[in-house]
Formats: sequence, C-alpha cells, structure tokens
Amino acid sequence: MKQTVAHSAMTERTTIFLTGPQKMLVDNEWIESTFGETFTTVNPANGNLLAKVPLADERDVNHAVTVARKAFNTVWKEGIRPAERADLLWKLATLLERDLQTLMELETLDNGKPLDKAKYDVLGAIAHLKYYAGWATKIEGTTIPTDQNKLVYTKKEPLGVVGLIVPWNFPLMIAMWKLAPALACGNCCILKPAEQTPLTALYLGKLIVEAGFPAGVVNILTGPGLPTGQAISQHKDIDKISFTGSTAVGKKIMKTAAKSNLKKVSLELGGKSPNVIFEDADLETLFKSLPWSSFYNTGQECTLGSRIYVQESIFEKSVEFLKEKAVNMTIGNGLENPDLGPMVSIEQLNRVLDYIAIGKNEGVELVCGGNRLDGKLTEGYFLAPTIFSTQNEDVTILKEEIFGPVVVVSKFKDFDEVIKKANNTDYGLAAAVWTKDLSKAHRFANAVDAGTVWINGYDLFDAAVPFGGFKQSGNGKEMGKSAIDLYTKEKAVWTVL
Repeated sequence: MKQTVAHSAMTERTTIFLTGPQKMLVDNEWIESTFGETFTTVNPANGNLLAKVPLADERDVNHAVTVARKAFNTVWKEGIRPAERADLLWKLATLLERDLQTLMELETLDNGKPLDKAKYDVLGAIAHLKYYAGWATKIEGTTIPTDQNKLVYTKKEPLGVVGLIVPWNFPLMIAMWKLAPALACGNCCILKPAEQTPLTALYLGKLIVEAGFPAGVVNILTGPGLPTGQAISQHKDIDKISFTGSTAVGKKIMKTAAKSNLKKVSLELGGKSPNVIFEDADLETLFKSLPWSSFYNTGQECTLGSRIYVQESIFEKSVEFLKEKAVNMTIGNGLENPDLGPMVSIEQLNRVLDYIAIGKNEGVELVCGGNRLDGKLTEGYFLAPTIFSTQNEDVTILKEEIFGPVVVVSKFKDFDEVIKKANNTDYGLAAAVWTKDLSKAHRFANAVDAGTVWINGYDLFDAAVPFGGFKQSGNGKEMGKSAIDLYTKEKAVWTVL
C-alpha cells in the first residue's frame, strides 16, 4: 500500500470549534447531560482525543421530547407557514455552504474519510435541504368522488415529534436525509448522531440556531445506543423513529417501538449488494468504477458491491485489474486526501479483521490484502483493501455484512445462474449490472430482489430519487417524494352536504 502520513492545517473555525466545550442542543440552548456524564470521540487516523461529548440518558431524552412537543403544539405546526419552513431550510443550506470547509474537516477528523469524500457528503446535505425546501409548500391532499351528497377529501399532517438515529459512516449526509423531509413536513425532531461521529451534528446545531429555527424544533442529543438510542426508541411521546444502521439493531428498535406506543418506524439497514459483470460489459467504463464500488469510504457503506460476480471469459482479467488497483491505493490521514482513510474505530477494525480470519479459516482464497497496516500508520485504524475469491456460496463472508474494505469475487456462466446467486442473500438493498445489452440489463433489474438497481454505473444518488431496501435491508423509502410519506399521516374528512 502507498501510505500518506502528513497532516494539513485546519481552518481557524474548525480549531475554535474543537477547543470549546461540546454540549447538546435542546430548546435552542446548549446544555450538558443531566448529571454531567460524557464520552469521548477520537480521530481514527491516530487514536487521539478529539472531544468530550455529553452522554444523554433517559432524563435528557424526556426533557428534549417535552420541549419538542411544546414547540410542535405552540409554534411549528400552526404558527409557521409552509413557506416559512421552506425559507428556514434554504437559509440553513446557505449556512452549510458558507461553512463547507469546516464541516468537511470535522467529518474527516471524526470519521476518517478523505476530504474530497467529506466534501461530497456536505454538498449532498446541502442538496437535500434545498430539495425539501421546495417540498414544504407542496404537501397536498386530494378530493375523492363518492356521491353527490358528500364531499370527501384527504390531508397530510405532520406526525409530531420524530426521533432520527443516524449512523457513523455518512454522519452529516444521512442526518439530512432524515432531518430535511421531517422539517419540511412540519415535525419537530430529536436527532441522535452516532457516538463515534457526533461533531458535525453538533456543529449543524449551531447553524440551525443561527438560521432562526424556533426553539425546540430541532434538538440534538449525543450518546450511544444504550442508553440514548434506546430511550428515544421506547419513548411514548415520540411518534416515529427513523433509523439507519445494522439489521440487528433495526430489529431491536422495531420491537422496542411496538412495545412502547406502536410508533411508526422506518429502517435503512444492511446490505450485501451484488455487482454483476457480463462479458459484453464496456470494460473501460467498468474499470473506472470497480475500485470505488468495492472500496469507497474504506468499505464502510451498505450499498457497496461486496459480492462481485464476473462472467467466466473475463473473470481473470477483472480480478487482476481490481487487485492492481487495490494494492496501489493511497491510504492515510483523511486530511491529506488519500484514496482511503482509516476504519472509523478500533472496534470496527477488529470486527472486519475477525471476518477476514473467518474467510481464511473457511478456505476462501485470499487474492490480496487482509492485514492491518503497520509502519507509519500503526497508530491509526488502517486496513489494506482485501479481495477474496471463491465459488462456494455458503461461506460466511458471502453471507454476512462485513462493512469494511473486503470484497468476494466469483465467476458465473449465464444469466440464470447469476440471478440465483445475486438473490441468494437475506439482504436486498442494492445491485448493479454491467452489459451493453440493455434488454438483458432490464431483465436483470426485473429479476434481482433489490430496492435500487444501477445499470452500467454504481452508487448513483440524487435527492429526488427514493432509496431503501427489501428483505432484511429495511422498510420505507428515504429521499424523493417517498420520504414525505415517512413523515406525514393521512387524514380522510367526510362532509355530508
């Protein structure tokens, strides 16, 4: 691997933010946790402390929900017109644009991702704010013909108070996937960032206050799944949970929500996405995509093509190409903008290393990688891009989500065989197919059991396009018009004339 180790200077705004005490945002006030409990967030590139952050427990959640409910009932639902909500969302977008560099740096420091990838995330957050600012004035009901003596119409109303639980791999962007439509629809929000990556959410809170959002409309609580996430999930005055994360945790949240007040739940969970390459693919275009569809964000992305199926005649060529790219990727501190940064935490690094050991023990051929990087990168959580090759569909690393820079390549003979293999998974988040035969491509799109299918491309996203998985990859669609349904309830009104 090519290693990078130097550190570039941070902007003054970032430095000032990190030197100040970190607090949570409740009722537009910056507060500590009830009993002053804290946890730490570290830089995964070197293990150094970045900040001490408040650890919210059930008492803090109760306080935030009370504040949010009051704001919903007295200010946000009736006192702020949809056009005013749109203006606030747009104002927040302009503040993110102003502080783009700071948000990039905080995301890189907290998550480890290279600066250019962090820039993509912040720009994505801005795009979502602007898109849903447009939706705030367009959430409409319908009239329904029944008979001449009755007028029946429907209206979409906000849910009330919603809990938004965000993962650590795309902290700011996924926060905005949830926050922007929830606010556009007129809800008040309890936002909980992942404990590994709370900094951009806290900085976002400063911009929310500056933008002029009424007190209590957005509250940001920090802490781990236990106790913070659990307290949000089981709270009886929260009307909905939106969660992005692992399938195992998603199942617990759904169970907890059902036991509390049967609150609505939308889940964007794990993936084990097939990236299918036919022999008639445009290899020049494919080869530009393949390294990034395999290892982007150090493999910490649920949509990545972690199962690569290549037709027999081009299998060896494709594997050799991917191996060459993998071993020549630059890896290092995200502030130096390498190809790949570190894993987000030592726990995640060890989890992925355990899966690599399982693959080896099950006799899967290791093509390259598989090791923690040493030398000048020893202090950080760096892992070499790893390629396995097998024809055994029953091995663990083909069944379970690893969430690291690990892919498994397999060959196939024909269309029917690869469809069977592609669908041989508990997940159904995304899939891709590479072929010049568009008829075959659309037959694949129809046959594969995935919520998103890319044809001759990979990892394509837009604020206007719905995103969400099938099977154990979750339920509900974020982004696009579909997200409006996640944050509203429909009421039917009958009038006898």
